[in-house]
Amino acid sequence: MEPEITAIFGPVPPGYVIDATVGGGGHSRALLEARPDLQVVGLDQDAEALAATAERLAGFGDRVTLRRARFDQLRQVVDELGYANVTGVLFDLGVSSPQLDHADRGFSYRAAGPLDMRMDQRQQRTAADIVNTAEVGELARILREHGDERFAGRIARAIVANRPIETTTELADVVRDAIPAPARRTGGHPAKRTFQALRIEVNDELGVLGVALDHAIDVLEPGGRIAVLAYHSGEDRIVKQRLQDAAAGGTAPPPGVPIRAGEEGTQPRLRLLKRGAWKPTADEVARNPRAESARLRAAEKLAAPPVSGPNRPSAA
Repeated sequence: MEPEITAIFGPVPPGYVIDATVGGGGHSRALLEARPDLQVVGLDQDAEALAATAERLAGFGDRVTLRRARFDQLRQVVDELGYANVTGVLFDLGVSSPQLDHADRGFSYRAAGPLDMRMDQRQQRTAADIVNTAEVGELARILREHGDERFAGRIARAIVANRPIETTTELADVVRDAIPAPARRTGGHPAKRTFQALRIEVNDELGVLGVALDHAIDVLEPGGRIAVLAYHSGEDRIVKQRLQDAAAGGTAPPPGVPIRAGEEGTQPRLRLLKRGAWKPTADEVARNPRAESARLRAAEKLAAPPVSGPNRPSAA
C-alpha cells in the first residue's frame, strides 16, 4: 500500500519520519523520494534487513539513519539521537517478504529450513524450543490466541506426539495431518495459522506492540502522523484500540501537560484520518497476494490544549 502511505505522510511538516519496521526500505524510499524535506530513521531488529536497507537507500546519504532496535525501543532511539521534530511514524507489522523467501530463517512452511523464526537472531528462544518443549495446553493456547486456529487442540497433541520436530516442512506435515481432510481443502495452506502463531510467540509481537504505539504517539510533533499496516487480526485490534483511545481522550495527557480544573485528566491526542481501515486494492492483491490481509490505519497528532493558570484565565 505504498501510494496510500505516501499520501498519508504528504501533509506532515518537515522533519524526521521514524520507520519503525524498516525491512527492505521500500516505504522509506518512497517517502524520501516524495518529500525532499523529510529524513528517515529506520529501525529493525533484523541485521539482514538493515544491511539490505543500507544498500537500497545509500543514494539518500545523510537523510537516512539506521539503527538495530525493536520498535518498542523507538522513544529510546529518538532520545539518543536528540531529534525533537518527529513528524511521522510508520509501522509495517509482521514478517517481510525477504524473511519468508529465505528458507534458513524458518518462517516459511513451503521450504525446508530450521525451526527458527527469530526476527532478531541475537535472541535465544526459537520456534524449535516452543515446538519441542511446550506442553499441550500451552501450545494450544498459542495457536488459538495468535493464530485463531480452530483445531488448536488437535494440532498441539499431534506436535507433542511427533517430537522431536526439527524442520519447517516436518512441522507443516504434522499440522496438515492433524487437520480434518474437509477443512484442509479451504483457507489456504493448513499450516499457515500455526506458523503465524509461532512466529508471533517467538518474537513477542503482540506483547510489545501497544508499548511501541504509545511511544510513537508521545514522540510525534503536532501535525505529525502515525500510520500502521497490520496483517493479523490481533495486531489490528491493538492498533485500532490504541488509536481510538488517543483520539477519544482515553489516554493520559503527555508528560508535562497539566490537568485543567474540572477535567478528568485526559484530552484527545490524535485525530483519526479515516473511520475504519484502508484495505489494499484488487490490483495490488493480484500483484502481491501477501497483501490481501493488510489493514492500514492512520491518525494525526493534535496540539496540546492551552493551559489555564493564575495569569492565564480560562476562556470560560
